[in-house]
Amino acid sequence: MSIVSEFKTFLMRGNVIDLAVGVVIGGAFGKIVTALVDNIIMPPIGMLTGGVDFSELKLVLKPAAGDVAEVAISYGLFINTLIQFVIIGAAIFMVVKAINRLMPPPPPPAVVAGPTEQELLADILAELKKK
Repeated sequence: MSIVSEFKTFLMRGNVIDLAVGVVIGGAFGKIVTALVDNIIMPPIGMLTGGVDFSELKLVLKPAAGDVAEVAISYGLFINTLIQFVIIGAAIFMVVKAINRLMPPPPPPAVVAGPTEQELLADILAELKKK
């Protein structure tokens, strides 16, 4: 089997295709959530907190001097990203929960009948008689 045919077989497996579709949809969903957080959720929160724009909140460690840019910790952007993460996590949780409801429950594991108590005692007695 040539390397090209092996690669084609690998690509045509269901898991690879499913993963590729999931990555593309996930990327698009991430952009939607970013727009939701930046444009719909954070402005009212900023208004409630006195007109604060969270994306511009930062702790300046070293102010800008001439051509040198300031050194700052942008914790407002971190807050936005954290909110995006929570929204994406909640959405994925809801989708997985819905899919799990649609799937049939797994069959119960088969119970393997082992030896009865009488058989075990008989085996022990036989071993003791051998000694």
